[in-house]
Amino acid sequence: MPLTQNYLDYLLLEKRYSSHTIKAYRTDLRIFESYLKEIYTTSIDKANHAMIRSWLVEELNKGNSARTVNRKITTLKSFYKYLIKEQKIKQNPTIKISYSKTSKKLPQFVGLADMNELLDKLNFKENFSGFRDKLIIEVFYSTGIRLSELINIKLIDVDCIKSQIKVLGKRNKERLIPLTKELQKSIEGYMILRNKQKVIDKPYLFLTDLGKKLNPSMVYRKVNNILNNVTTLEKKSPHILRHTFATHMLNNGADLNVIKELLGHASLSATEVYTHNSIDKLKEIFNNAHPRA
Repeated sequence: MPLTQNYLDYLLLEKRYSSHTIKAYRTDLRIFESYLKEIYTTSIDKANHAMIRSWLVEELNKGNSARTVNRKITTLKSFYKYLIKEQKIKQNPTIKISYSKTSKKLPQFVGLADMNELLDKLNFKENFSGFRDKLIIEVFYSTGIRLSELINIKLIDVDCIKSQIKVLGKRNKERLIPLTKELQKSIEGYMILRNKQKVIDKPYLFLTDLGKKLNPSMVYRKVNNILNNVTTLEKKSPHILRHTFATHMLNNGADLNVIKELLGHASLSATEVYTHNSIDKLKEIFNNAHPRA
C-alpha cells in the first residue's frame, strides 16, 4: 500500500494529473493488488509478467472492453516505470505487455442546424439563470474547452480588450483561446446580471444562483437538459459540445494544428480522430457537386 500511495502522491504533486485520472489509477491498482494477494499471495512489487498477463485476461473475461483493459495496462506501465525510477524494483514486468487492438470510436457531435436552432431559437429565461445557462452552452461550443476548464474560469482570465480567454488545462498547462464578437457580447450581458447577484466565490466567472462556484454535476445536468431540446444523440454532455466545436471547425476549413492548439491536445494524433467526420462531410459535398458523382 505505501508504494501505491507514494506513486499516487507523485502523480498528484509532481505530474499534476487530474483527480479523475488519479481515481482511475487508484482503482486499477487496488483491484490488481487484491488479485495478486488472492491468487498468488504476493505483493505488487513482486509481480511478474505472467501474473500481470493472467490478471488482464481475467479482466477481459469479466466483460471489460479492450479500451478499459488498455487503460489498466497504462496504469501498470506507469506504476512500474515509477518503481524503477525510485529503485524499488530492478526489472519492469510490463515491458512485454502489449495493448489490445481497439476500434476507434468516432466522436459524436451535434449538427450545425441543431446548434443554430439551440442558440438562435431556443428560449432561455430572461434572468441571471437563463443568461448563465445559455452562456455555458456558448462557451463550450465557441471555445471547445473541457468541463473542468469552464468551471475554473476566473474573471481575470477573460480579456475583452484582446478578445481572448485564458484557460488552465490538463497538467496546469495554460492556453489562450480567441473570443468571437458574439460570445464577447454574451459575456458582457451576463456580467451585468452577475454584478447584481449576491456573490460568494468572487474570483469565478460562472456562479450558481446562490453566488457559489459551479460544480461539475450541475453543469453536466444543465447541458444534458438543454441538448435534449435539439438532438437525439444518446450522450448529451459538455464533451459532446467539445466534439461539436472541433468537427464544425474542421468542416469549415480550420487547420488541424490550430484545432489541436485550441483543444489543448498534447499530440496531433488525439485531434486526428475528427478528420473521419470531416471526410464524411467532404464526400457529401463531392457527391452533391461533382458532375459525374
